[in-house]
This record gives sequence, C-alpha cells and structure tokens, in this order.
Amino acid sequence: MQTAIPCLFMRGGTSRGPFFAESDLPADTPTRDRVLLAVMGSPDRRQIDGLGGAHPLTSKVGIVRRSAVAGVDLDFLFAQLQPDKDTVDTTPNCGNMLAAVVPFALETGLAAPQGDTTTLRVLTRNTGMQCDITVRTPGGPDGRHVAYEGDARIDGVPGTSAPITINFLDTAGSVCAGLLPTGRVLDEFDIEGAGRLQATCIDNGMPMVIVRAADLGRSGAETVAELNADGELKARLEALRLTASRAMGLGDVSDKNYPKMCLVAPPRAGGAIATRCFIPHVCHDAIGVLAAVTVATACVLEGSVAHGLAAVPAGRMKTVSVEHPSGEFSVELELDANDPQNVVRAALLRTARLIMRGEVMVPASIWKGSRQ
Repeated sequence: MQTAIPCLFMRGGTSRGPFFAESDLPADTPTRDRVLLAVMGSPDRRQIDGLGGAHPLTSKVGIVRRSAVAGVDLDFLFAQLQPDKDTVDTTPNCGNMLAAVVPFALETGLAAPQGDTTTLRVLTRNTGMQCDITVRTPGGPDGRHVAYEGDARIDGVPGTSAPITINFLDTAGSVCAGLLPTGRVLDEFDIEGAGRLQATCIDNGMPMVIVRAADLGRSGAETVAELNADGELKARLEALRLTASRAMGLGDVSDKNYPKMCLVAPPRAGGAIATRCFIPHVCHDAIGVLAAVTVATACVLEGSVAHGLAAVPAGRMKTVSVEHPSGEFSVELELDANDPQNVVRAALLRTARLIMRGEVMVPASIWKGSRQ
C-alpha cells in the first residue's frame, strides 16, 4: 500500500524539487517531515528511492498555501533536505526555489493570473521575508497560462526561459538579529589550524560568513571539483563556521545548513567580485539567489572583506555582478540616499520551469493520507 500525494516537480533558478500545496501534506510537522524524507529518498547519498538528485541543490522542497496575512497573496515554506541525512531544515530561505512559487500557484489554481503579467506578493514563512514576484501570463485572466519559454538566460541553467523578477522588500536579518549580527562589518576569529582569520558576518537574506580566499591560501579561481576535494580547506572553513556562528547569535550550527561560507577574490571576468560558496559543506556550482544578494551587499559596505576586492559601480542604484564557478549573477541594489551603508532594496532576475506534474508515492506505513 502506498499513499499518492499531488505535486509538481519544478526547477526554480538553479535548484529543483517537488512543490506541494500545504493542504496535500500532513498537518503535523513530524509526520510531514517523514513524508518529505520518503519523497526525496533520504537518507541515502544516491537518493535512489526518491525524487532527490543526490546533491543539496536538488534535495529541496517547496510548500505553498494562500496567505491569511493582509496584503500578501501566498505563503511559501522552503525545506532543505540532504541526500545522506534524515534532516528537514525549514530555517533558511532559498531564493532559487522562490522563483517557482508563483508559477506553481497559477498552475494549481491557488492564485489567478492578472493579465499578460502577474505580480503576487509572497511571504517566506522560514524567515518572515516578503517579496513581489512577477511572471509572464499571456492570455490574461481567462487563459491561466504561465509562460516558461523566453529569452532570459541565467548562468547555471542551459538555454533560455521566460524572465521572473523578484523584488525583495525586507531581507536584512532574515535569520540573524540584523544585517551585521556581530555588530561589526569586520571580525577576526582565532581558528585552530587556521590561525587568525578576518571575516564579514552578514545576513541580507542569507546568513553568511565571507572570507578572502587569499587569507586561506587559495586564489578563489579553483574549480568546484578542486574545492570539494580540498579536505584541509573544508575543515578550516567548518571550524570558522562553527566559531563565527556563535558570534552571530546562531549558537551551535553543526547540524544546520547555515551560515553559508563564501570565499571572495578580485573579479576575473568583468564582474564585481569572484566567489566560491559552500552550502555549507559542498562547493556550490553557482551561487544561491540570497547568497548573491548578501555578497553584493557586503561589496558596498566599507570595511568588509569584500569591499576592498570588489569593483563596484558608482551611484545610488548599483548593479553588482557576482562571479561564480558557472558564470555570474547580477544583483540590483538601491542604497539609502542619506546613508550609503544602508541597502534599501534588492532585485534580481530568475527563471523557472514546470518539469512534471502528477503524484508522488510514499509508503502508507509513513502516512495514510489524512491530514487529521
């Protein structure tokens, strides 16, 4: 006996995973998490018995519902699973999966199209962050048609797709107490085996510890494969992460997916900054949406580890091109006219695609299908 659960399998930005209407999942969290583990096939590094893709970027789940919050259309809960662990983490955001929320809602009737484009306000339940997401819906309110084909290209995804714009309304302190959770733009930590390291601890949508690649004896131009095979570097980064997280007010994060770690270096391909991000123990093939926003923010903060390396354009409105292993990610930042150290808006472009619709099966011994 198995239980069939309706879902859409979707790509959001450079991530992918199943999306569910909240009403189709168990109401209690422990049962829901057991269901999600079964759906993804975790814990198993191959995830051979589920939908997971044997990588953190393809071990993600989206859960969507209509919002009861005034002025908000949809609530989104992101769940990060790991291939070889039995954990379901709903603490951090995921800006890539966020790109698929409005298409999912339109496809399933949780929301209605407004015209040739549809803009909905989405609340990310993980952190309380709100954003406005705009997708193309040719055919207007009568057609209920989400456009996936278009000429927008994002690095890390082959081909082109219809653009999806995300305008973040309030990202500072998404998980931490504020943008600079230690109260400083630059910190120094004594790390066993690594000596004294400077880092910028920052959260503008994603808690991150940013460190110069050169301070760890690396160029910042290494390949993903090279960095994933660099056990010494990964051990030093984890030691820094565990120490910095306490200074950030996050406590013991040994079993958490945050803060993310990021090596920064001078740009090499005409961008503003070069990055190599760890999520947090595997080097990212690209860079996460909110990680890019956070790194871009660090680039404009005087005194940060990124500020002295970054080539940032002048003006209050800045497009910061964040280089990553598979290309670049452009973030548009608006600075406060009275305080250039204060970022008041962040916006970016993503794409998404519906890959498959249907039902995912889980053993009835885990859940028989009733929300009671």
